Amino acid sequence: MDRTIYFGGDIITLEDNLYIESLLVENGIIKEIDTFDNLIEKYKDTKLFNLNGATMLPAFIDPHSHLSGLGLTTKFAKLQNAKSFEDIKNIILKFAKDNNIPKNEWIIGFGYDHNNLKEKIHPDKFVLDSIGIENPILLTHTSGHMGIVNQKALDLFNINENTKDQPGGKIGRVKNSNEPNGYLEENKFISKCATVYNPTQNDIKEMINKAQNIYASYGITTAQEGLLTPKELTMLQCGDNIIDKIGYVDIKNYPNLLQEQKHYFKQYNNGIKLLGYKAFLDGSPQGKTAWLTKPYENEKDYKGYPIYEDKELINFFKKALIENVQILVHCNGDAACEQFIRCYKQAKEETNSNNNIRPVMIHAQLLRKDLLPLIKQLNIIPSYFVAHTYYWGDIHIKNLGKRAYNISPLNSSKKLDIIYTLHQDTPVIMPNMIETIWCATNRITKDGISIGKDEIVEPIDAIKAITINASYQYFEEDIKGSIKIGKQANFVILSKNPLKIPTNEIKNIEVLKTIKLDKVIFEK
Repeated sequence: MDRTIYFGGDIITLEDNLYIESLLVENGIIKEIDTFDNLIEKYKDTKLFNLNGATMLPAFIDPHSHLSGLGLTTKFAKLQNAKSFEDIKNIILKFAKDNNIPKNEWIIGFGYDHNNLKEKIHPDKFVLDSIGIENPILLTHTSGHMGIVNQKALDLFNINENTKDQPGGKIGRVKNSNEPNGYLEENKFISKCATVYNPTQNDIKEMINKAQNIYASYGITTAQEGLLTPKELTMLQCGDNIIDKIGYVDIKNYPNLLQEQKHYFKQYNNGIKLLGYKAFLDGSPQGKTAWLTKPYENEKDYKGYPIYEDKELINFFKKALIENVQILVHCNGDAACEQFIRCYKQAKEETNSNNNIRPVMIHAQLLRKDLLPLIKQLNIIPSYFVAHTYYWGDIHIKNLGKRAYNISPLNSSKKLDIIYTLHQDTPVIMPNMIETIWCATNRITKDGISIGKDEIVEPIDAIKAITINASYQYFEEDIKGSIKIGKQANFVILSKNPLKIPTNEIKNIEVLKTIKLDKVIFEK
């Protein structure tokens, strides 16, 4: 028998008996909970794991991200620290030189945020063309919902003054003309991105394994592939089985993929499981493409826009209900949240379905408090991107006014006993669960503004959102999410106990080790 006794620090179970002294793991499963003396007496010659005063919790579970997307960004020019158009140009030029990129090969950058640039606007094709290189260039905004290309890329995409906008997307234009300026938004951008980069199989394996190791370094043993097509599935298959990977299939473009991949459907195969479908209803609040019921601040009429009409969304929900599979739906604006609720309710009525597929409202940034009782009634799980309070809180105050203070209504959800989870939408930001706990328990913007004190929750609530609640979201509450006899020995070991220090200090906690099935997969 492969046995380990864990002891010597705070062990937080997230069960009724919150703290335990020691536990025994056998063949990767939690076998027994008792005092250290009793366990060492009963199981002589067993491997000992001394926490040396550190704190152990159940491993973190990522409720929403894009694992392959994180892998891809490891090969792209990093634009997160760019503060001006000139910075972007210099980063791209250096990236092309350092990587010896041939003249006509794509140059891709990721992570610029126009809100953080000196110019306070997106760059355009004229900025990229002024770099003076002959490569097609594509830059992705940090939200992933929009980006910029140069003229050569526009030519390759066959986008010109005669190309019309389509519902759910937009082409930027040079002022007072139909000439494309290089800015592409939502569907118009996302559909083009998929055609640009074709790495080798060796590159893919390296990227996917690097991404998995990044998740593990933040204490995560289960991560999500939040919009899966055959391309993402192939990428996941190239990687090693380091952490568990759960995928949600693009319901719009690949409605039959779940049925075609039965050996992954609702079961792990080499660490990969396909659990349901994914759809988008709107865009990004910081990019002002989220769909609102009332206009953005300082805008006369503009409210963002939807991706789908109700009829198509109802059909998506009906498909998921009839097949009894989960569906995750991206909603940021309150109009998108209303559409989710309205259409899901109608789909349930039309199918007369009693299936509890645990539908997930991804992001739910502007989910209003008056909608929460319906969320509860329909068993919808909101998965909040609460780190927005820090990363874009100041932008939201500017764009949304008083509405910004109610984003990610965690405490209001808690009061109604709504099960919610917390995520980072990686690669939008890193999958830093400790930082997310800090955001949920402090709600401070980058400029130091308190943004929604009434929606602050206790550390234990934030921790449950990324452990036991996240396991429930994945229908894995019987095997993951807490320290309990019979569950998997997936643990994270922290430098300090987040329940015993001031909440403003939580962000300084370090992940010391991550353990999956009793094996260390990350060590600081």
